[in-house]
Amino acid sequence: MKIRLVKRIVFTFASVVLLASCGSGSGVSPTTGWAYDDPAWGGFESASADEQQTPPGMVFVEGGNFTMGSQQDQVTYDWNNVARKVTVSSFFMDECEVTNIAYREYLDWLRRVYPDYPEVYRRALPDTLCWRNKLSEDEKMVDYYFRHPEYAEFPVVGVSWLQANDYCAWRTDRVNEAILIDAGILELNVEEQNNDNVFTTDAYMAGLYEGIVNEPIPDLDPNSQGERVARMEDGILLPKFRLPTEAEWEFAAWGLIGNTIEERQIDRRVYPWNGYVTRSDDKKYYGQMLANFKRGRGDAMGVAGALNDHWVYTNPVTFFFPNDYGLYNMAGNVAEWVMDVYRAETTQDAYDINPFRGNVYMTKVLDADGLISEKDSLGRIAYREVTVAENINRNNYKQADNINYLDGDLASQITSNWKGAAEEAGDIDIASSGEDLEEGTAPKTVTDGMYAYGNSSLVSDKARVVKGGSWKDRAFYLSPGERRFLDQSKSACWIGFRCAMDKVGFQEAHD
Repeated sequence: MKIRLVKRIVFTFASVVLLASCGSGSGVSPTTGWAYDDPAWGGFESASADEQQTPPGMVFVEGGNFTMGSQQDQVTYDWNNVARKVTVSSFFMDECEVTNIAYREYLDWLRRVYPDYPEVYRRALPDTLCWRNKLSEDEKMVDYYFRHPEYAEFPVVGVSWLQANDYCAWRTDRVNEAILIDAGILELNVEEQNNDNVFTTDAYMAGLYEGIVNEPIPDLDPNSQGERVARMEDGILLPKFRLPTEAEWEFAAWGLIGNTIEERQIDRRVYPWNGYVTRSDDKKYYGQMLANFKRGRGDAMGVAGALNDHWVYTNPVTFFFPNDYGLYNMAGNVAEWVMDVYRAETTQDAYDINPFRGNVYMTKVLDADGLISEKDSLGRIAYREVTVAENINRNNYKQADNINYLDGDLASQITSNWKGAAEEAGDIDIASSGEDLEEGTAPKTVTDGMYAYGNSSLVSDKARVVKGGSWKDRAFYLSPGERRFLDQSKSACWIGFRCAMDKVGFQEAHD
């Protein structure tokens, strides 16, 4: 009897090994022979990898390498975007700029869900007074542009970089909540969500938001309660919505899938289309404007009976032709916020794969037991910057804030005239930045000293890159390689934004 039992065990294990392969599709571990998704074998779960769904309102942008930087003479003499070859991963991007009606939906949610915190709603309001000009009559835009239904499908403006990021976070949570509702995991729960009892993706995955559970996900761990929330490992929830990086925005604007054969670029573009400011490659549209911009001094839209771009200010977000990725208004209409902190030298310093300046590494706040701390009054998980002590054994980074790396940090200032005096006075503070300089003192921060912030420059750690031309710009800024900047807390009537999302896994779109 014992011999037979041993033989059966050996045979069973051999069968498991034979069934296992380099992949996990068989439901058996190829490295241990243990069964996946089986409580009797410990309940390790192995969700199959499905193609990432295209987020609402977005299109897929297949990545690759391209020549990033200015493609025309620098009439502004900035020389802040020297051409160089970089590679960008595939990603998703909004087909159009975020519209007035989309942003009003966001505001309505904030007003309804946070009745005890009206300042949250007020903080998110766009600055409609941005339309005012001391020597122009623009009160009609102040009064009507954001809220009148005629402007519903026009791009929202007067939104700061900080406000745009808050919108991206809100959109992440609403889309993921809708995914869970559509999957039958949660029930639609509008009436009971308010103040700290709201769905956020982080709080839900941390088990700090329950909602109304419709069909709980079975937990196969034999030591569990038998139910659990959705996890990232399930492949149900989408990655975060965010602003595109400067490299992503520029790559998407060029739309190089329309002028390449295999890996050869057959025509160097100046704008997001072949030719110049008219659609020169299609006889049906010869001579027509392809973007909303200012053709010359005093010429915002042409003459009566022959309007060239049809609009004196902004235009509806799908009015002009999209580029070869299907993206609208990647030139003209409104310029757009991107994630990056502005530095003139980033083009020479940044990594050649997914270049970006602005990394500040964060981690969730934990309690004394090592568990995620309770939500704040708005239902959000708290984050803090990582510390040098936590990263003491890391080789790739040490400190949280890497905005100034190679351009504004202490190592970049070895030959500074003021560095020695500032060190002696104890006035160098690497952790802070962007503060005004006091008369007669050494710079308060290394960034201040390098760029003379508040004296001869507006460059600080709060200066964010703005890409693309707008309705009030000349054709020069329609070229995707050009760049400008503005403080992250400020807004303008010519700046809007659109969202992006990472493409995980396979970098080509599945058929």
